[in-house]
Amino acid sequence: MSRPDLTLAREFEAALAWWQAAGVDCDFTDDATAWLADAPLPVPSAGAASARSGAASPHANEMRSRRVAALPAPAPEPAAPPRPDLLGDSPPTDLAAFRQWWMETPGLAPASGFARVPPRGEAGAALMVLVPQPEAEDGERLLSGPQGRLLANILSAMGLAESEIYVAAALPCHTPMADLAALAAGGMDAVTAHHIGLVQPRRLVAFGTGLGATLGAPEVHALREINQFGRKTPVMVSETLDAMMDMPRLKSRFWRRWMEWSATV
Repeated sequence: MSRPDLTLAREFEAALAWWQAAGVDCDFTDDATAWLADAPLPVPSAGAASARSGAASPHANEMRSRRVAALPAPAPEPAAPPRPDLLGDSPPTDLAAFRQWWMETPGLAPASGFARVPPRGEAGAALMVLVPQPEAEDGERLLSGPQGRLLANILSAMGLAESEIYVAAALPCHTPMADLAALAAGGMDAVTAHHIGLVQPRRLVAFGTGLGATLGAPEVHALREINQFGRKTPVMVSETLDAMMDMPRLKSRFWRRWMEWSATV
């Protein structure tokens, strides 16, 4: 039996029959396809002329649409954790209660090997001094080290007696490399605001530009006063006391700002 001569058309027909028997009923191209598109690509009209012989068939577009529709919906963004309420349902109502609460309440300070230090002074002080944290060597008295001695000299030059000053820190204990912004967002800004509200000072000086978040100011240099409980307290923000000790020129700059500020409030 002689083998029949195969024409090119019969060879092409045989190749197509083989691929159909293998289950391949779609044509494909080498072009990149947006399989994860938000919507299926538009199906070309029946009368549109194909720019190339390998253009996608209507059946291929239908299968592509099914794949896109079968993709799972994007997961929703996780809800932000609730803001901690460090003051609780029964915040301290006077400075004596606040000092006890400051020294005993868990969760007010990051884990630290340093002891908590209470604020000092009386309500209605002529000036409230706020620093970021106690000094490393502080024990029972806040700012008992070099920063405290510098502050004492500053207050003496201002002509203010010890009894006229209220000294407080934004954190209960010395905390190296403290992230004041993160701690403020964790509820310490509300604690500081409550503390100032109990003191009700006539003026407030914050030693540390990082205290802006603790005082509720997104831009600390624009902070001029605190308005709470229907009462406005003038505020001056300066560099930290330890920065002044390292750079004496900051002392003279602080003094010039103090003279200008105190003359207007």
